[in-house]
Amino acid sequence: MSSTPQTLVGTDTPASTHQSHHHPHLPHLHHTGKRLRQFLRPDGRKVHVAGSPDEADLLRKTLSSTEKPDEFDLVINGSPEHIEALRHTHAHHEDKYNQVKEEHGDIVLEFEQVIRELDALSAELHFVSDHAVQLDANFSKYGYSAHLRTKEDSPEGSRSPSLHGDGSSLFNKEQWASERKLGETMRFWQKPIVRQYFHKGLLWRAREAQEVASYELFIDLFYVGIIAITGDHAVEHPDAEQLRNFIILFAMSWKFWSDIALLISWFDSDDILRRCSVLFILTCLLGFTTNVNDAFSHTYAPLVGFYLAARLFIAVSLLWYGFEIRMVRGAMITNGIAAILPAGLWIASIHVEGGARQGLIWPALFLDIFGGTATVLFARPQAWMGKRWNEWMNRCFEFVPGANIEHRIERTGAFVTLVFGSSVLGILYQSSQEFGINAFFGKAVLGLIQAFTFNWIYFEIDSWNLHSHAIRRHIGSAMVWFSIHIPFIMSFVLSASALAVLVRAHDCPDTPLDSLYETYVEQSEEHISEGLRWFYCGGMGIALLCMTIIAVCHTHKKPPRVRVGKHKRLTIRVFVSIAIILLPLAHMNSLDLIGTTTGLLLFMLLVELYGASCTGDNLLWDKKCKRGKCRYDARCGVSKKDLEASLKKGEILKVEELARKGGGEKGVVAVY
Repeated sequence: MSSTPQTLVGTDTPASTHQSHHHPHLPHLHHTGKRLRQFLRPDGRKVHVAGSPDEADLLRKTLSSTEKPDEFDLVINGSPEHIEALRHTHAHHEDKYNQVKEEHGDIVLEFEQVIRELDALSAELHFVSDHAVQLDANFSKYGYSAHLRTKEDSPEGSRSPSLHGDGSSLFNKEQWASERKLGETMRFWQKPIVRQYFHKGLLWRAREAQEVASYELFIDLFYVGIIAITGDHAVEHPDAEQLRNFIILFAMSWKFWSDIALLISWFDSDDILRRCSVLFILTCLLGFTTNVNDAFSHTYAPLVGFYLAARLFIAVSLLWYGFEIRMVRGAMITNGIAAILPAGLWIASIHVEGGARQGLIWPALFLDIFGGTATVLFARPQAWMGKRWNEWMNRCFEFVPGANIEHRIERTGAFVTLVFGSSVLGILYQSSQEFGINAFFGKAVLGLIQAFTFNWIYFEIDSWNLHSHAIRRHIGSAMVWFSIHIPFIMSFVLSASALAVLVRAHDCPDTPLDSLYETYVEQSEEHISEGLRWFYCGGMGIALLCMTIIAVCHTHKKPPRVRVGKHKRLTIRVFVSIAIILLPLAHMNSLDLIGTTTGLLLFMLLVELYGASCTGDNLLWDKKCKRGKCRYDARCGVSKKDLEASLKKGEILKVEELARKGGGEKGVVAVY
């Protein structure tokens, strides 16, 4: 616990705002970097400022119950009444300021100098303190983090108007500078810049939000088409061997996408060389894909060759970044070595066959997928390593590049959306009849409902009402969130590919083969194999289980009167997942199988929608009801009694100090 002097209040004000000699420095008019929402007239009447007429009506109703009508004035921001009140009050205090200055000239000048120095120090202290993070950190969307800081290029940048209210009237130097660059020519090469980095437990990040570039969306669309081809090939002969090959090929192709995403997220290098690098990796991915279908018979060597070309290129890039950016050299060398090590296993697997090849593929694949996680754990000093080793580790990994949470989540979300959307393409077919409403169309509609339900659950249920996103919650939950998307997307792609075959199958009533267009007649199956059923149901059930794990990794807000708690709803989801996985044992035809899985998904969706609502909410139409406040439970290294005593004394508790203490009894319930 530490106490903070009262002079730290209003530390958001730049020193420059107090250098004018035309504005008095009164307590109730002290500029804090945001618009004045209320001030006092010379006669003592309080002036409340509303941002809009609607806000004025709401504010008038609130004030009428707490204040007398003759004790306050209510004006709309920018209105003539607002301007007149400001001018009148300003003139009054300016006259008073000049009068005091004439009577006590030397004291007033000295007092002004002290205030300017105090404001400058307070602003700098705020910049390096616990709250110096801009709104680009998206605390309201992804959760608060006490270990996040914003790095600035200039002192003025640390006082962004976006952090402290309406700053539309203030000059935005960074925005003006960025717009100036719109007409510049893109250079062939420019020195890369680390977008964000970890330093002594804190994440320092750039002020501005990292937008998803156009070529990143191009990469996502290209990759989604490739994994769809891999899934379609797997369901042609659905058996254990094809499933094994699909997992291997999917994991290898996933590394192409994740490597590109990692480099773009870590480093800012908007030049021609980066585009050429991305194009080279995509060319390797294209060559990899052209050898997929016959990979484990005749085209395994070129497939591994294209894969290694991309992986070694990434390794060289990481080593080069380490050479160019000394600050993160240790982390880049470690990641580069982690990318090179599995290459020997891949090369050896080309020269063997059968079980020996599989014995080399899986360790190499494991190192490729989890090599980055291993480097993160390696860079964290451990007690058992010894003091000298930990000191060396701290020097080598003092700065470690980090992922931008907005960019990573938006990029992953855009990719998942494309995966959900591409699954709909597989169920499309062409009818040759004038009125083609039959079982084919019914199965296609049910498949569309499934994809839409998955999209609904992933984005608008599991990613909604977050208190803390998995990436911001803890390093363990972040690693799980990153890793679980691989089996999630893999399983969904396999299920979607099997669904496309089931939709065109004519093994159930009301599926006349002549109703299909001639190019789709050859693709229609008369009998559904057991392997295809397991691919479809197993893929969908596992994808649903992975979404459950993703939801568990997040910390959601807890309304006090929620109908069904989060853990109970997720338990129901697990049971639904198991039921879907075991459906092939019922030996249903394609229509019954798709209809049953759709019914289970809709049941789970209704449970989520109803359970996440509060008692008293009207689910049928818009009706205002009192939802109450959300509450959050947290464990901290201070007792409830001590915390309440600190609040009474006005002392401030440092989050980092509580984190270092660890453990402790369950703290108070904070209400927001």
